[in-house]
Amino acid sequence: MNSQSKKMELLGSESIPKALLAMGIPTMIGMLVNAFYNLVDAYFIGGLGESQMGAISVVYPLGQVVVGLGLLFGNGAASYISRLLGRGDNENADKVASTALYSSISVGAVIIIISMIFLHPILKLLGATDSILPYAATYAGIYIVSCIFNVFNVTMNNIVTSEGAAKTTMCALLTGAVLNIALDPLFIYVFDLGVSGAAIATAISQVVSTCVYLTYILRKKSVFHFRVKDCTYSKEIMSEIFKIGIPTLVFQILTSLSISLINNAAGNYGDSAIAGMGVVTRLISMGSLSVFGFIKGFQPIAGYSYGAKKFDRLREAIKTSILWSTVFCVIFGLILVLFPAAIVSQFTKGDTEMIRIGAASLRANGITIMLFGFYTVYSSLFLALGKGKEGFILGACRQGICFIPVILLLPMVWGLNGILYTQPIADVLSAIITVFMAIPLHKKLNEMQRQVTVINTDGKN
Repeated sequence: MNSQSKKMELLGSESIPKALLAMGIPTMIGMLVNAFYNLVDAYFIGGLGESQMGAISVVYPLGQVVVGLGLLFGNGAASYISRLLGRGDNENADKVASTALYSSISVGAVIIIISMIFLHPILKLLGATDSILPYAATYAGIYIVSCIFNVFNVTMNNIVTSEGAAKTTMCALLTGAVLNIALDPLFIYVFDLGVSGAAIATAISQVVSTCVYLTYILRKKSVFHFRVKDCTYSKEIMSEIFKIGIPTLVFQILTSLSISLINNAAGNYGDSAIAGMGVVTRLISMGSLSVFGFIKGFQPIAGYSYGAKKFDRLREAIKTSILWSTVFCVIFGLILVLFPAAIVSQFTKGDTEMIRIGAASLRANGITIMLFGFYTVYSSLFLALGKGKEGFILGACRQGICFIPVILLLPMVWGLNGILYTQPIADVLSAIITVFMAIPLHKKLNEMQRQVTVINTDGKN
């Protein structure tokens, strides 16, 4: 059996636990290490001072918006590709993959150019204070330009995972992350480049990850060919990509907006508050990206099963994914709840105010992140099934619908505590909404299964 046949067998007929482990664990490890290198970045930059630490916290949401373009085309295409492969339509799946890849690179280049032209106003809008702005501009000037490689990487991450090659995704993420961890202290301290050194290290790691994906393509390991001539901007293909891709991009924008609102609100309490919340953001991202990585493996299995009308397999994948992701979130959350001050103190030379603020926020977030696995499985499931509207609504809850009203109102009546507890409150509200949206989905899936059973029974008769 060739490698492409093995990929299809993994998606369509392998036992769910084994398929989830084969698909989810590699992407989970890759994204976990990727999140860890963000923490290492913060660790080394934190040694330079609170203003430098605040600088990367301010630039972070801008980078997320640019990378969101990779998710727009990559995640949008991945959902459609999995369903096409489930139906056996490999020809159109190939066209979708090529269209997504070249579109993301083109649009990403345009957005990066615009971002660089208006860099200073954007950084101020994202919460940069006068003391943070010079460092933020220096870091962003290198980091944002290099994001063109990250746009490519994120798009390929989704497409490659959708065809069942999760190990390739893990290899690309691991290679880049490990290299970045090694280069950070070298460029920041040995070469004495400060925040510029951190940005250069990140840029190099992104280029190396790109090389891993290019090797995968050029060695013809992929189900897809990625030819420019295969780019097809038909109404059907673009509507399917955008139906899932636009909600995903909006999620990224909302994530960036939420971080910016936190930075702006924390700015009223000084650079230590911005730096403390920046550390919390990266720590929570480490857990959330790990879950996202695992769910990346769940999504193609769900989409393939739905396209092939294997509803028992789909339900088993949902239940197993909820159980495993929740167990991880509980363990991760308990670590944050039990050792918040000790963890935050690793990212500063001894700023007690930064530690106090960060520890209080980390403890509250540690409690509510235990709900994150349940929420993420369903927000991803809707998108995997091609239900863009429902996926958009649920996906927008945690960082948008539930988050924005709370961050705008709560600090006005509760001061700094209002900032610290905004995300935990949004997490609880999002989990409640998830319950009410999951019930009708399962009713619909049960009805579809009954219809398939009747058709199969009639066909036998």
